[in-house]
Amino acid sequence: MTNLPPAGPTVRGAVDLSSLVNRPAPGTAPAAPTAAVGSVPSLVVPATDSTFTAILDLSSTVPVIVEFFAPGLEPALGGLIEQFGGRLVLATVDGQANPQLAQAFQVTEVPTVAAVIAGRPVQIFVGMPPLEEVRPVFEQVLQLAAQEGVTGRLDVAADAAAAPAEPVEEPLPPLHQEAFDAINEGDYATAIARYQTAIVQNPRDALAVAGLAQVSLLARLDGADPGTIRDAAAAAPKSAAAQLAVADLDVSGGHLEDAFARLLELFPSLDGEGRDAVRTRLLEYFEIAGADDPRVGAARRHLTALLY
Repeated sequence: MTNLPPAGPTVRGAVDLSSLVNRPAPGTAPAAPTAAVGSVPSLVVPATDSTFTAILDLSSTVPVIVEFFAPGLEPALGGLIEQFGGRLVLATVDGQANPQLAQAFQVTEVPTVAAVIAGRPVQIFVGMPPLEEVRPVFEQVLQLAAQEGVTGRLDVAADAAAAPAEPVEEPLPPLHQEAFDAINEGDYATAIARYQTAIVQNPRDALAVAGLAQVSLLARLDGADPGTIRDAAAAAPKSAAAQLAVADLDVSGGHLEDAFARLLELFPSLDGEGRDAVRTRLLEYFEIAGADDPRVGAARRHLTALLY
């Protein structure tokens, strides 16, 4: 079990679960304290790749504990969550059936437990320690949530056995849905092709452009060994290919500033081909993070200054 780190990056949308990179900049004021809201059918909610947006919304009211499990290893934290009287909610995720969430939370084994506070993930522990050791960790989660202004409390409805209502989501355009389904199956090549087709049909399809950047990142990291990548980057600090590979790792882990700084520092020393590769990759990262991220604006201005 590990100590709680600072709050992590924000998830940007249902098809953006891979990157978890859109974090508020340090110093951003926390939201106003959240009041208690109504009743819910249960404090334990099953979550999937396609329904996790509702969990993110809920995490702005109460902290959500996310427990990854696998068939044959059922979730274990429901009883403890109920002891917190509605101040915490548990989202249970089958890690095998939901590869986007497993990738987003960097799950390498189950059980893995994390928290989401105001849309931002906080890593907690891998494995399942005794429940008496878990309780103080959850108390720390509540303290961190209070610092972020997330102080709501949910009441369980009298008919607690009622199934929670499925969130109503607008259907994706056909090519987007095909890409999303392909990502769920781990078929990144097909997802890339579908997004590329959508962009050809409508060059202004911003969601397709962002989706293409995200799934391209997934494809590049698929099967990659992080230790090998970082060793190669350390051994070749002036290699565009080596530094681009480790920048992908930085972005996938939520360290967007590190990726930007690495590539922008490298850029002036590269030849024309290397500069084109770095510029293209930075533009992909800008799409992954979103234009509203202040770090994107700063990095874009820095890149423009280097180009002109």
